[in-house]
Amino acid sequence: MYDSGTDEYISNLVRKYSPALLRAAFSVLRNTADAQDAAQEAFLRLLQKRPAFNDAEHEKAWLIRVTVNVAKNMLKAASHTEPLEENTAFVYEEYSETLNAVLSLPLKYRTVLHLYYYEGYSIKEIAAILEIPSATVGTILARGREKLRATLQDQF
Repeated sequence: MYDSGTDEYISNLVRKYSPALLRAAFSVLRNTADAQDAAQEAFLRLLQKRPAFNDAEHEKAWLIRVTVNVAKNMLKAASHTEPLEENTAFVYEEYSETLNAVLSLPLKYRTVLHLYYYEGYSIKEIAAILEIPSATVGTILARGREKLRATLQDQF
């Protein structure tokens, strides 16, 4: 692993984690430009704080947690009411009706569904990332699935 703060370390982090951070931020903000800003802010905080990590998964989880928190703060500050219609292919390689339905759900559901289905985290890992109890994550996931199912049935 690279020494934190070196150009190689920073370049490696950006290359390795940018897609996941952009997707996580987009799941909150539903806007590519704002998602890019949130991911960039997460990288800046990493460089400023220089936390010690146990392994690469811990590093990724920390970055995702910071990105989601930054995105939520941006959402509060800007009071977005309508998502901008723009090219989301930059953030998600496969933009589908299902993803559109996930992004139409309330914030708490789409964040948990995104981390579970698109990033592949377990309920326990999501609980650690979002700093909420595992049982709460399981409940949000179950309710989110129901809302998603209802949304998809309405569409078809």
